[in-house]
Amino acid sequence: MRGKRGIRVFMLSPHRKMSAFQTAQMFSLQDPNIFNLAVEGVFDDCQDIVKAVSNDLEFKARQRIGTVNSINWARVVAQVVYYFKGWLLATSGPGQKVSFCVPSGNFGNVCAGHIARMMGLPIDKLVVATNENDVLDEFFRTGAYRVRKSAETYHTSSPSMDISKASNFERFIFDLLGQDAGKLVALFRDVDEKGGFDLSGTPEYERIRGEFGFVSGRSTHDDRVATIRDLSARYGITIDTHTADGIKVAREHLSAGVPMVVLETALPAKFADTIREALGHEPERPAAFEGIEKLPQRFEVMANDVSQIKAFIAGHTGL
Repeated sequence: MRGKRGIRVFMLSPHRKMSAFQTAQMFSLQDPNIFNLAVEGVFDDCQDIVKAVSNDLEFKARQRIGTVNSINWARVVAQVVYYFKGWLLATSGPGQKVSFCVPSGNFGNVCAGHIARMMGLPIDKLVVATNENDVLDEFFRTGAYRVRKSAETYHTSSPSMDISKASNFERFIFDLLGQDAGKLVALFRDVDEKGGFDLSGTPEYERIRGEFGFVSGRSTHDDRVATIRDLSARYGITIDTHTADGIKVAREHLSAGVPMVVLETALPAKFADTIREALGHEPERPAAFEGIEKLPQRFEVMANDVSQIKAFIAGHTGL
């Protein structure tokens, strides 16, 4: 969408909570139709703003706004293809089961795996891997969903998973409740008013590991470093920090005779500090990204305030 006539892109990110490489990838874009808004908060705050803008139907219609992260159903549907492709690569004939482990923050990718399973793909386990922000792991282990406040959200070395309110989780819970919209609304009203809900001991919770095949686990910074070192020593490959979380947790849920596919999620070059700590050298990076951190950066620091973001959008759309 860079430089495209009639299109304005507003990208929200948590101010000073991405790696230097990630920040440079976004903020070095100089195209006048691209607006980087660095929000003084965490990822959940950015996502709450996007949802609030989308829920203002009059504003959304007037400004002709769409979303392109996994809040958008089209993004999740596109990711369903990964699971069919992965299954085909990991099997030799029909009916064979495969497990998938997904480093998860916003629950979009693993939600696509859940959809693929509902479509009939023979998936054994869907493994949700979290970092220290372990809201999802806590839910799948205990049935208790307890959203963390911004001050309780850790800034970690796998920052794309520094999320405490996964937007696609509601889609999964909708299916878990037998697609009962009334029950879903009641549960998420409890999230807004009480900070969470508890399904432990309910038939719905029993469905999670049984019918739906979900398990989970948690990874820490030390786990990431150890896993990156291990894969480098064993196989001569370098993985990024989020993939390391996935491999660490996947190893805890292996079943004899069932292939486990871990979804790799990012370039190691994005997280050079941790790669240097683990391996003692810089990660390889594509030639096109050499020196990207030294490029001029163009962005606006914004308060964590929906009205200010909406005013900025309205002032820069030309509509």
